[in-house]
Amino acid sequence: MNFKNLAPIGYALLLLGLLAAPFLGAYPIFVMKLMCFALFASAFNLLLGFTGLLSFGHAAFLGGAAYVTGHAIKVWGLTPEVGLLLGTGGGALLGLLFGWLAIRRQGIYFSMITLALAQMLFFVCLQAPFTGGEDGLQGVPRGKLFGVIDLKNDLTMYYVALVVVVAAFLLIVRTIHSPFGQVLKGIKENEPRAISLGYDVQHFKLLAFVISAAIAGLAGSLKTVVLGFATLSDVHWTASGQVILMTLVGGLGTLSGPLIGSAVVVLLENKIGEFGNLLADLTRVEWFNTLGESVTMVTGLIFVICVLAFRRGIMGEIIAWLDRRRASRG
Repeated sequence: MNFKNLAPIGYALLLLGLLAAPFLGAYPIFVMKLMCFALFASAFNLLLGFTGLLSFGHAAFLGGAAYVTGHAIKVWGLTPEVGLLLGTGGGALLGLLFGWLAIRRQGIYFSMITLALAQMLFFVCLQAPFTGGEDGLQGVPRGKLFGVIDLKNDLTMYYVALVVVVAAFLLIVRTIHSPFGQVLKGIKENEPRAISLGYDVQHFKLLAFVISAAIAGLAGSLKTVVLGFATLSDVHWTASGQVILMTLVGGLGTLSGPLIGSAVVVLLENKIGEFGNLLADLTRVEWFNTLGESVTMVTGLIFVICVLAFRRGIMGEIIAWLDRRRASRG
């Protein structure tokens, strides 16, 4: 049995686990945050893993959409579904602008242009009065979905967020397996050949950039509705680095990789202190108690280990191992 046969079973088990998570003792807010970052990483993977475009500024779409949604709901008094749509549209609009400017260059020049544009947006969010500056946009109410479903209840919000994330992930899957997605893979593998076949490569790149930005914007918008705030950390360059780390650790160019990578990184950031305390109790080494203050160092170490030992990422290595077993049996 190869990975293609196992994948539907794995996704079904993951969905069942997410459905049951609140009743198994999982904290709904934490799982919703994890789902938002998983969607963000999946959107980034669509651009890098399947199109071959490395963006250093994807935080602009996550954070920009988060501010748009927060402002629309808190200041304009719009309903959450309209806020999510506006945030997603804002992410797509930013993606259109950034992509139109960036795809004129290739390689590191493309990446640096996206980083420069994202930093420009960061300073706008820092200085603009309606964003709250360094304090961020606080106190965003969840409201009622379609005027009926009260999202103040964490459990209700959890299942609404799960539906949104699953629908967006299915959209990514459909995009990748469509003729459009096959062209994107062709551009990544051999761009000159795609041009020789008559494809407008620039057009396909821009469209992929906009779709990725829109889905990243949806992740940021949903995160704002769930947590009730949007901060500068959402639009800072470190968020762009974080999503790259999630994708590489999980497995670049795999659908399940960003899901696993985001879980690893988010769990490390939030649970490393507890893990360090456990190690300190077991080994009697006091230094482990300081692990919670060294999240960046531990994350960097995990990244280095993955690059050296798991160059395909966690899921990439698992898929390659299953393929080797199938080939040896064949």
